[in-house]
Amino acid sequence: MDRRDFLKFSVLGSTLFLGGKNYGVTSPLKPFSQAASSQLSRVEARYYEKLPDREIKCNLCPRFCHLGDKERGFCGVRENQDGKYYTLVYGQVASYNIDPIEKKPFFHFLPGSEAFSIATAGCNLSCKFCQNWEISQMRPEQVKSVYLPPEDVVQTAEQYRCPIIAYTYSEPTIFYEFMYDTSLMARRHHLRNVVVSAGFINPEPLADLIKVVDAIKIDLKAFTQDFYTNYVRGELQPVLQSIKQIAGSKAWLEIVYLVIPTLNDNPEDIRKMCRWLKAEIGPDYPLHFSRFQPMYLIKNLPPTPISTLEKLRAIALEEGLHYVYIGNVPGHPAESTYCPNCGKLIIERYGYIIKKKEMSGNKCRYCGQVIPGVWS
Repeated sequence: MDRRDFLKFSVLGSTLFLGGKNYGVTSPLKPFSQAASSQLSRVEARYYEKLPDREIKCNLCPRFCHLGDKERGFCGVRENQDGKYYTLVYGQVASYNIDPIEKKPFFHFLPGSEAFSIATAGCNLSCKFCQNWEISQMRPEQVKSVYLPPEDVVQTAEQYRCPIIAYTYSEPTIFYEFMYDTSLMARRHHLRNVVVSAGFINPEPLADLIKVVDAIKIDLKAFTQDFYTNYVRGELQPVLQSIKQIAGSKAWLEIVYLVIPTLNDNPEDIRKMCRWLKAEIGPDYPLHFSRFQPMYLIKNLPPTPISTLEKLRAIALEEGLHYVYIGNVPGHPAESTYCPNCGKLIIERYGYIIKKKEMSGNKCRYCGQVIPGVWS
């Protein structure tokens, strides 16, 4: 099966293809199947402490789950077995697809490239508006998966000529060991690694991850703790810390803010957020305001008005951010990239398609302004 057939198979073979998802269908690689508990992976987890009486403390994310024997963490995919902590989803891929990098979205990272995208079941948050809840809010026994260890993931990316492997769809933090080992192997094969995350991870594992990946996109859910408490079951401050930590590293950073009408679209909160971003990480990391669609547990609200997205984008530009985009509105002018110096259109997009690119290497072709990002 060649690459074109693979893409055709993915589109025609999946009833849940939207968003890159490909659940429960026969794979061109291996068949998806429902895993029993005895068939889950048993790879020792990283970042945990052994405690007396066969108890453990997980140090991967800010929940610091304290678990007795046979208990699982909040994420549902890491389990204490007789005083040792194991990841149950190592290589257990519940969703994969070839996606344009713009879909993640990364707009300043190898535009026009395609990424072999993978995910396992599980998440360490519980967003009421999750678009991938069919796998993120499930335990690994509840979803169909295919066994793809790191060497198979890398081989598949190479087979279909994808220069990038993306860890995405659910929350990559919870399949950390699988992601880390795959990233190491991918680098040896001259492939890039990108992570699509909510940023709810502790500084030590994030510092180690940053060393083996090339870019991280953070979903900043809101700029108030109330929203994180009521709609995410998480905390804002660790996410802000992750944003600062990534910006201070060699990994490329982009930020997405899903705008949900009446819940996190307060203009003053957005202004505070933009001021914080400029002060803490500078004006040059892309910020994407994405349009909400009724999903999962929040179906009583309408899609985000485009006028709201435009208003919030205007606030971000007023506060001095240089690259502010509107997402999930195909054909909108704010999908494209404009030079902050001369104002010229330098990357024209329509949805996930690059229509025109007016850059010389990493510079605006018209005025020579350096455009931050990864372009080659």
